[in-house]
Amino acid sequence: MTLSQSILRLLLATATLLMIPLVAMQFTTEVNWTLSDFVFAGAVLFGAGLLFVLVARNWNNTTYRLAAGVGVAAGLLLVWANAAVGLVGSEHNPANLLYGAVLAVAGIGSIAARFRPRGMARAMYAAAFTYVVVTAIALFVWTPAGNAAEPQVGLLNVLGANGAFAALWAVSGWLFQRAGAAAASPGR
Repeated sequence: MTLSQSILRLLLATATLLMIPLVAMQFTTEVNWTLSDFVFAGAVLFGAGLLFVLVARNWNNTTYRLAAGVGVAAGLLLVWANAAVGLVGSEHNPANLLYGAVLAVAGIGSIAARFRPRGMARAMYAAAFTYVVVTAIALFVWTPAGNAAEPQVGLLNVLGANGAFAALWAVSGWLFQRAGAAAASPGR
């Protein structure tokens, strides 16, 4: 499939996904998206899909593509959850901005690795580690005060959810590591 065909499919998939809240808004008041919500969701979904298409198309290795998919999904979920409800407290808690460091580590690490499997594995492991460190800083070191202060955050819920998100980055790293080992093995 050519790049333009992949982008066209991605546009159609994004539009189809955006139809779900649009249709839901016609039947319930529980879903109340604004134009900016649709623009944000479209940009995030299309951007994540485009990133996957561009990264995965250069490697004819199923494990590599799966690793790229998990890594992109981890980034998409991080952005979506952070914008929707926040990862520590509400979406208005400024500590949530710290999670941008996870995306920076993953992105810069991937570029530095030239998207090669072993380097990508290190970048995804570093992103998982950064995720854990950012969560610890957001919960225990930097506690917002004043208007940004929030009622007691359910610590167990926050740790569980953030642990699951960090695990996605680690799984992506493990899959990239396996893809690198398969590429380095003679006869495969």
